[in-house]
Amino acid sequence: MPLTNLTGIARSEGDPRVRHKGPSSMTDADRLARALGWFSIGLGVIELVAPGRIARGLGLEHREGLIRAYGARELASAVPTLSVDKSAGLAARLGGDVLDLLTLATALHPGNPKRGNAAVATALVLGVTLLDLVAYAGVTTAHRREPHAGGRDYSDRGGLPKGLQESRGLARKDFKIPPDYRAEGTVAAALPAAPSS
Repeated sequence: MPLTNLTGIARSEGDPRVRHKGPSSMTDADRLARALGWFSIGLGVIELVAPGRIARGLGLEHREGLIRAYGARELASAVPTLSVDKSAGLAARLGGDVLDLLTLATALHPGNPKRGNAAVATALVLGVTLLDLVAYAGVTTAHRREPHAGGRDYSDRGGLPKGLQESRGLARKDFKIPPDYRAEGTVAAALPAAPSS
């Protein structure tokens, strides 16, 4: 069910209905960042809930506390990735990817019986790192605030094109007071007289 249909549930009788939505302002990089943010939430919850299983599956016994900390880090990086400031969240994700790769590198030694699982996990983390890099580059490019990034440049404009002195009183000169707003007499005459002391 589309969100536009759900909005009708709380609609009052006289409110207008949303019939269709306009085009989204989200770029492909924004959509990828949102998907990576939700991925961070899922992975973070798994790392917080089942660190022992992950550690045993990768041959990283006695590293449950580290894996749990990585889960908290995933959740912390998901918040800005899903918010307006996606680039900060994606940068945090990239830093986390480096930590994950360094940790997995310790499980790739020949004496680890779960070395194959660690190699698969390393390949998956490398793939996610590539997606994080693509999303980070796309988001920072799309949301750059420099005037030369395709935006409008107003640096040559002034607030008052004819200067301050020419602009004084323009609103008053063109403003017509409606007849029902005009007061009869003066304000002083309408005020009650102050008691004399």
